Amino acid sequence: MNGDRMNDQEPDTRKSRGKDPRDEVLFGLENQREKLLLALSDMHYLLNKDYPPRATLALVGNRYRLRHRQILAVQGMACSAKDIERRKLKEVAADSIQGKTIYLDGFNIVIILETLLSGGYVFRGLDGCYRDISSVHGSYKRVRQTEDVLITLGNALHELGTERVIWIFDAPVSNSGRLKTLCYETAKEQGFSWEVYLDNAPDKYLIAENRLIASSDAWVLNGCYEWFNLASFIINHVLDNSGIMNIIDHSNKQLLLFMLLIIDIAKGL
Repeated sequence: MNGDRMNDQEPDTRKSRGKDPRDEVLFGLENQREKLLLALSDMHYLLNKDYPPRATLALVGNRYRLRHRQILAVQGMACSAKDIERRKLKEVAADSIQGKTIYLDGFNIVIILETLLSGGYVFRGLDGCYRDISSVHGSYKRVRQTEDVLITLGNALHELGTERVIWIFDAPVSNSGRLKTLCYETAKEQGFSWEVYLDNAPDKYLIAENRLIASSDAWVLNGCYEWFNLASFIINHVLDNSGIMNIIDHSNKQLLLFMLLIIDIAKGL
């Protein structure tokens, strides 16, 4: 790494899930956003050619001289066309979850919305899921926005008419028990009918049986029976995101498709 490049692999010591001090440079500048879009296009193309994801990410990262946090963002946004199709076939619309039991990938959903409401960047993937680049690293800490996130989720699921809401949290993560307690306290205060469980292998639990789940975890989405894009519903239909500038979105799909077409043509020559 060049000496003048930002050391963005230093430990993140922040107590909030807001913007990392380095993120305004990495994601706030237009030229950096354009570079991410190009890297995403390359990543998508190579994944469609069955290149190994890890090697593909390293190749794309080196080509565009991406920094560590930018690589994490591209990793979260990218997937193959096969994965997009597989996930879309199992996705359930908002008007189809009334009267159903839904299992929530607890930390996944909570942290995405905490990050957004804290001012941190979130990234919309090619599969339509929003993801963050926050890291729990085995320990979760409540932030100022946590209770607001829980209330927002509870109200949305109530309006959608779900019959049962079951939270699943990673038991090995430190403070998961405290978050479970906060969920029950919030549910009691707000009148939500929630069940909250800690599990040693929550991802495997979520994909077991014919469960309707809410998650943006790629492995969970590929393995689950059916899923609802809850975080996306909250961001696009509940929160007023018109003035939110910390969402990195490839919403200019015509530009993205044009770039993919040019790449296909160039690499076919």
